[in-house]
Amino acid sequence: MINDHNIQAFFALLRVGLWGNGNLDLLIDGTTDWQEVYRLATEQSVLGLVLAGLERSDVKPPRVLLLQWIRKVLMIEQRNKKMNAFVTNLIEKLRRNDIYAILVKGQGIAQCYEKTLWRSFGDVDLFLSDENYQKAKELLLPLGKITEPEEVAKKHFAMDIEGWAVELHGTLKSGLSSRVDKVLVRLQEDTFYDGQVRLWTNGQTQIFLLKAENDAFYVFTHILQHFYKEGVGLRQICDWCRLMWTYRDSLNYGLLKKRIRRAGLMSEWKAFYNLASRYLGMPDLGSQDSQARMSDQRSSVRLTGVESATSRHSSNKFGSAHDSIADFMVCDSRYDKKADRIMEFILKSGNMGHNRDMSHFSKYPYLIRKCVSMGRRIGDLINHARIFPLDSLRFFPRIMFNGIISAVKGE
Repeated sequence: MINDHNIQAFFALLRVGLWGNGNLDLLIDGTTDWQEVYRLATEQSVLGLVLAGLERSDVKPPRVLLLQWIRKVLMIEQRNKKMNAFVTNLIEKLRRNDIYAILVKGQGIAQCYEKTLWRSFGDVDLFLSDENYQKAKELLLPLGKITEPEEVAKKHFAMDIEGWAVELHGTLKSGLSSRVDKVLVRLQEDTFYDGQVRLWTNGQTQIFLLKAENDAFYVFTHILQHFYKEGVGLRQICDWCRLMWTYRDSLNYGLLKKRIRRAGLMSEWKAFYNLASRYLGMPDLGSQDSQARMSDQRSSVRLTGVESATSRHSSNKFGSAHDSIADFMVCDSRYDKKADRIMEFILKSGNMGHNRDMSHFSKYPYLIRKCVSMGRRIGDLINHARIFPLDSLRFFPRIMFNGIISAVKGE
């Protein structure tokens, strides 16, 4: 595990911010470099979570830095309120035109946090059926501007509407391998053909979200996309943790495990769960003893306005919500080294790879930029081969092929 004192102090505060409990006395003291802790929180887009941890700490940063920190988080809070209002207006506009969308990631997952408005915001991502994807493009195009070329094969369309980044997704495919994407296609069928969704009541508007176990699987594959292609941040992993914790009593663990195995991602899942447990304090949901120890905290979880719309669809043939086969939801010490290497990469690359030198985008022509990006991606895959040797080789051809196709098409 990483031994740097300031990094340990950062993780201690992050754990308390995530779960509302923990002992900070041993890790937060007069030697803490608060500027470094603030830098890490900013870099990983978890300023609000770490401030929530600071609320429970007797030791605080210098006053000037603390006030700056609070001001930044209040700005995040205000921006989230405006974003929620925008999402409501966007969903209602679509529905008035007989277009129905699923909100994925972002503001839907934010509802799984105790301080929902302190989660750093991102894009507005909408998942649509083929027909609704085309109709939504036509409806929204006059309302904003295209921010990047449409990826036709991936059914991905990005726009700026009223200053908000909006992305339309006609598929949730990962681009990692056909084996992973087959499971994601099944998830898509569950959503659109079987109506397996949950609801978030945003003001007076009910917004569709992916069903909890589908969401947990999708968010995890999205984490892997960024991990293998550019860099992943702690905010995404925190989202994954809070989602599973919030719905721990209703998750169909049997179905989730079956999908992880079918996708060939069990090694990655266990390594990231190990990381989440050791660094972020994620409880072992597969342990009955852990469930008993954490039961007194259930009242702290915010479920207001979020509910399952499809409990009738919980498929018994895959096991019940409390199935004892949830052994993949525990911290396995055999994955310690993998988890440590993943965390080293996360801290080095920053949230979504933002620590990396991106100056080539402004210096060089398009094809050279693509070559630089592909070279960096090859370097990452070589690095990740130390962690997941077989899957790095398995994903390499698809990732490189998609990169080449994108470069040729100018996407």
